[in-house]
Amino acid sequence: MSLECELGSGSPNSTCRADADRGILTLPVPEHTFPPRVRFAPSPTGYLHVGGARTALFNWLLARHTGGAFVLRIEDTDMERSSDEMVQGILDGMRWLGLTWDEGPGVGGPHGPYFQSQRLDRYRAVAAQLVASGHAYYDYRGADARATASETGDGGPSAFGPKQYDETSVSLSAEEVVEREAAGMPRAVRFRVPPEGRTVFADAVHGEIGFDNAGLEDFVILRSDGCPTYHLSVVVDDMDMQITQVIRGDDHISNTPKQVLLYEALGAPVPGFAHVPLILGPDKKRLSKRHGATSVMEYSAQGVVPEAMVNFLALLGWSPGTDQELFSADELVERFDLEGISGGNAVFNPEKLEWMNNQHIMQMSDDVLIAQARPWLEQAGLWRADFDGPGRPWLVRALALLRPRAKRLGDIPEGLGPLVRPVVFDPAAATKHLTPQMGAHLDALATTLADTAPFDPATIEQAVRGTAEARGVKPGVFMQAVRVSLTGRTVSPGLFETIELLGRDESLARIRAGARRAGPA
Repeated sequence: MSLECELGSGSPNSTCRADADRGILTLPVPEHTFPPRVRFAPSPTGYLHVGGARTALFNWLLARHTGGAFVLRIEDTDMERSSDEMVQGILDGMRWLGLTWDEGPGVGGPHGPYFQSQRLDRYRAVAAQLVASGHAYYDYRGADARATASETGDGGPSAFGPKQYDETSVSLSAEEVVEREAAGMPRAVRFRVPPEGRTVFADAVHGEIGFDNAGLEDFVILRSDGCPTYHLSVVVDDMDMQITQVIRGDDHISNTPKQVLLYEALGAPVPGFAHVPLILGPDKKRLSKRHGATSVMEYSAQGVVPEAMVNFLALLGWSPGTDQELFSADELVERFDLEGISGGNAVFNPEKLEWMNNQHIMQMSDDVLIAQARPWLEQAGLWRADFDGPGRPWLVRALALLRPRAKRLGDIPEGLGPLVRPVVFDPAAATKHLTPQMGAHLDALATTLADTAPFDPATIEQAVRGTAEARGVKPGVFMQAVRVSLTGRTVSPGLFETIELLGRDESLARIRAGARRAGPA
């Protein structure tokens, strides 16, 4: 009888059935229990990178949108490459993004442990179960060499190709198996793929996807050292943790038929699948370090705020169906659905992230922005104790001036420094704009501003422009000299707002210092 996995007649509660007349075994269509249980299962062989963070976000959004459960599981069976530092890096990245998990490390839950390294006995027991049921067999001949990329989770083809492994172990008699076991021969466990038919599964992004079984090798599920391959561990974990929806990258599509066959062999319901597009760099090649930062915490270190990163990642391969681009996390939770995921690859645009970061900085409440900017101000030596008290209103006004130019959090201390520290003149700016002829004009402005009332931007603007006109100086030239006098630079927030923020006394002192730097005409 051939084996074929079909989608069934459409009932979401279809069950596994054998149709002897047609020679077809129909695998169970996912029951899509509501609310769903989803998971993010990173390998701690590196920090949380952009692609993994986007996958985690999609899972988290679906769970929060539906009131389901979001499980975090650490796939740390690669002992040589996994480390506690990388685990902590992943957890830190998740927390920075605000992607809290309902079950997993530090939280616990009824389906633990949530580290694969602590579940090895379970994988070995399931492998033995599959051998006992005839769905798998022992491979005594060089099996580990054939546990290739396609059996470790990255979706690459077997180096031996479909059905290209040594098949001696397939035909061993029971007595021969007992004899080899008694001799303690090392052996792996290999899943027995049905030789005929097709394995078909429904994908929420790509629709129906099918693979000919003839193109699938009998794949290793347990190596001779007792460690599981990706296919076995991920299926056992998802089965034990009652995962109902698997959202992961497109690079796992080729792994899915093997995992579907494992679910069926174990009599477990097959979860729903949604394979999301890969993230490409601006050159349309797969995103990598050559395109810049790939770890989400690198973006944190560069001054990207988590609200912007979440917004940006959500739109890499998902669309709300409108032209809206700026979303809060709550808005994304409300709008997210799998139907909005595109089948095409998404392009990571650093300029778009920078723009989006500025937009979120612009929209932040004063308290949130101050909290996020404070570490940057402290590091630059610009944080003052009174910013937690009487000086806070001044800081709020300063941030209001700096927000429009702040593409990253690091731009805030860069802009605030000249407003709270003594002026340090940029030599080129001073040479160009504080000319000897300008000294008398600046002194005249200081005299005018001493009596200007009210001391607000509109009245200050009249005083500056009026002085320039009265003294026959082009307004643009004069205002640039005033700007350099106030900040030491040619670039600053709005000139008249800056004068108001500095206050009358400080502004007059700086303008007169600029006049002295200009020297006598």
